[in-house]
Amino acid sequence: MVNALRRILEALGHRVTKRIWRLGFAARFLFATLLHSGTALKRFHLTIREIYFTGVLSLIIILVSGLFVGMVLGLQGYDTLQRYGSTEALGILVALSLVRELGPVVSALLFASRAGSAITAEIGLMKATEQLSAMEMMAVNPIARVVAPRFWAGVISMPLLAALFSAMGIFGGYLVGVQLIGVDAGSFWSQMQASVDFREDIVNGVIKSFVFGVIVSWIAVFEGYDSDPTAEGVSGATTRTVVTSSLAILFADFILTAFMFRG
Repeated sequence: MVNALRRILEALGHRVTKRIWRLGFAARFLFATLLHSGTALKRFHLTIREIYFTGVLSLIIILVSGLFVGMVLGLQGYDTLQRYGSTEALGILVALSLVRELGPVVSALLFASRAGSAITAEIGLMKATEQLSAMEMMAVNPIARVVAPRFWAGVISMPLLAALFSAMGIFGGYLVGVQLIGVDAGSFWSQMQASVDFREDIVNGVIKSFVFGVIVSWIAVFEGYDSDPTAEGVSGATTRTVVTSSLAILFADFILTAFMFRG
């Protein structure tokens, strides 16, 4: 009994120690990425190419998802507001829900699923095929040449995608609320413009999306760089990227919301 308990505690301690060690290694990796970002910023065409890969190629899923989320908000919001005789406030409900919360969070989750997993798989395959080792042999720093451009591309793309998601969502709410149900268009837009504050709502939403972009990009490049150089290792790293990014986004969203909107 004592030996069994001892083995359980040893296994638990080993897993906890391994997680803490890996978190420290990830922090060192982020520092190294920021330290070697000069190459990505000076040779900005490298980052532009990755922005196209991570941002532009994610537009379809972002825009379509934003449209349908806005349409659902329009339907659900109208049904709720109708009970209290406040259907004119539908524009406020749709805009604040998207700009404050759903826009940054849902677009970040979609970004992690589509672009984050692709970044991890790409870097993991480069490691498995020894392309990163070949760069080191040619005195080319793989963090500066491969990791940093992908990291900054994700950081730059995420706020833009979140803004497009929110804009498309508001358009979807307008289609359902005004064109389909018949809410007054003047009330929909005027109350939205009067109630959505630039600093409290829009700027805070941009800050959220920027933080989410850093989190997803960091996890994606780290998991790819740290993956085992096998097909199974790359597959596991891709899965960890999506799962870890999703949990980190939701946790960070709670923390940021608690600080931004507590008043």
